[in-house]
Amino acid sequence: MATDPGGGDAFVFDLVDDAGDPDAPVAPPRPGGTEVPDENDSAASRPPVSGLGRGLRTLGPVAAVLAIALGTGFVVDGVRDNARMERIRDVRGGVVDVSTPMRQTWAWEGEVGSLGAFADRSRTKVAALGDLLVFESDGELVALDPASGEEAWTVPLGVDPDCGPTGYPGASEIAASALVCLQGSGASRAVITVGPDGVASAPRVLEAGDAGRYGSPRPGPDATVLRAKRVGPRTPVDLGTAECTDMGCTLTIEGGRDLLLRAEDAVTGEVRWSVTVPFRAMAAEACWVGLGVLWDGSRTTDQLDPDAFGAQIEADLVDVRGCGLRAAVTSDGVVLTRDGEPGSSSVFSLDTGGYVAQTIVRASDGTMNSLLFSPDGDVVGEIAGRVSRPQTTDEPDAATLLAADRSGQHLLSYSADGTRRWEAAIEAGSPQFLAQVAGMAVAFTVWDGRVHGLDLATGDLRWAWDPAEGVDDWRYGNAYVSQAFSDGQSVLLVLRGESRGSGLVSLDAASGALVWDGTAAGVVSQSQAARLVAVDGNLLEVTPVGIRGIG
Repeated sequence: MATDPGGGDAFVFDLVDDAGDPDAPVAPPRPGGTEVPDENDSAASRPPVSGLGRGLRTLGPVAAVLAIALGTGFVVDGVRDNARMERIRDVRGGVVDVSTPMRQTWAWEGEVGSLGAFADRSRTKVAALGDLLVFESDGELVALDPASGEEAWTVPLGVDPDCGPTGYPGASEIAASALVCLQGSGASRAVITVGPDGVASAPRVLEAGDAGRYGSPRPGPDATVLRAKRVGPRTPVDLGTAECTDMGCTLTIEGGRDLLLRAEDAVTGEVRWSVTVPFRAMAAEACWVGLGVLWDGSRTTDQLDPDAFGAQIEADLVDVRGCGLRAAVTSDGVVLTRDGEPGSSSVFSLDTGGYVAQTIVRASDGTMNSLLFSPDGDVVGEIAGRVSRPQTTDEPDAATLLAADRSGQHLLSYSADGTRRWEAAIEAGSPQFLAQVAGMAVAFTVWDGRVHGLDLATGDLRWAWDPAEGVDDWRYGNAYVSQAFSDGQSVLLVLRGESRGSGLVSLDAASGALVWDGTAAGVVSQSQAARLVAVDGNLLEVTPVGIRGIG
C-alpha cells in the first residue's frame, strides 16, 4: 500500500490476481490427479473449490483492511463468506460451495482399500487424516490432496498389511488423528504409525506370545493396537433342536464368556487401558455369525458359535458385537453398554462429545430405544425410538437429535441430554435426518420421497420439496436421498434410484427453493459401490477402483 503522489492523502492499492495475470507462471500438472476440464460447463471458468477457499484465506484479511481504510462496508459480505467457508471445512459433511452446478475436477485411478476388502467386494474403507484422504492401495498407504488429486505422500507397507482406523464413506466416521498399520507375518508381525505428514514411526515388532495371552492385534483408535479375547471358563451350550433362519433363532443363550479388550500404545507397547465387556444372556441370533469376519480375520461357517465376536473400529469408538456381547468402548476405554434383543443396533458419537446407543427392544415390531451418554460415558437420557443425528451440520456445538414416534407420523426433537424440544406432524413416515443448516432441520421421508424443512427452534414446517415435481422429469419410484452435504447456506442432496441412477440436487436451506439440478449431468457414478465424502471442504467420490474430485 502506498500514497498517490498526486492525490494528497489518498491511498493507492495494487491488487494482483495471479490466476488472472497472463504473465504469471503456470504450475505444471501434478502427479496422481488428472484435470478434467469442461469447456462447455460454466463451472469450468471458476476456480477450484479448494483454491477458492485458500485464496480467500489471504484475501479476507486484506479486504477487511480495505474496508476500514476506505470507510466502506462493500467487503463485509465477502469476509463473512470467507469465514463461513473456513468453518465449513471443519464440520462433518461440509463442502465450501454447493451453490453452483458441480463437475468432475480430477480423477485418480487405482485400487482403493485393502486387498481383503477388494477381494470381498465390500465397501471401500478410507480415512480423513488431517486435510488428506488416506487409504490402502496395492501395498502402499496413499494420501491424496482432496483439492487436486495429487499424491501428497505414500508409505510402503509390508506383507499382509492392515491399517486403521478407517471407515466407509457416508456410513461411518473416517476422521483420524493417526493411522496404525500392522504388517508382516508370524514372529515378524510389526506395527507402525503414520501421521498427517506421512512420516512413519520406526517399526515395533509385536510380542509373538501376546496373541495367545491377549488376542490377535488390530489397528485401534488414538494410535493404539487393540487386542481382544474371550476370558473365563467355557460354558457348554446345548443347541438341541435349535434352528436359525433370517427371522431369528429358537433358542436363548443363557451363559457364556466375557470379553477382555486391551489397548496398547502402538509405538511403545505400553498398556493404555484394559476393560472387560461382560457376557449377557440374549437370543441366539447374536451367536449365529454366518459367514461373517471375526476379530482375528477368520471366517466362520454357518453355525451357532458361542465364542464368536467381531468389532467395527472407528477413530473414537470400538463397537464389539457377538454372542452375549453388545457394547461399545470409547477411545479412552469407557464401556458403553446397551440392553435389548439382537438385531440392527448401533452406537455413534455426537459432535458435542457424547454418544448414542440404539438397540431393538422388541423384535416382533422393530421397537427401538436409544440411550444417550455423556462424553464421560454416563447415561444422561433415554429416548423411546430410533434417533438420528444430521448427516451434515453448520452447528457442530449444538447437536440436535430427531426421532419418529411409533406411528411414523410425528417427528420429535431432542437435545443431547435427552431434553425434548418439540414435536411436529409429518405427512409420511420413516423420516431420515439429512441436515441441520441455517436454523433448519432438513429431513427426508421415505414413504413419499419428499424433503422437508422444519424450523430448528419450533418444529414448524417451513417448506417441502418433491423431486418428482421439479427435477428434470425425475420420477422417484423406489429412489431415495442417500447422502447430504452443505456449505452452510444450501443443502446438496445425492439422489439414487433404480431407473434413473444417481444425481445431485442443491436446495436453499432456508426456503427449500431449487438452487440447481444436476440429475441429468451424470456427475455422480451410477455404481452402487460409489460413495461421496467431504474432506477439508472438498467433495470426493470414492469407488473401489478410483477416486474423483467433484467441485
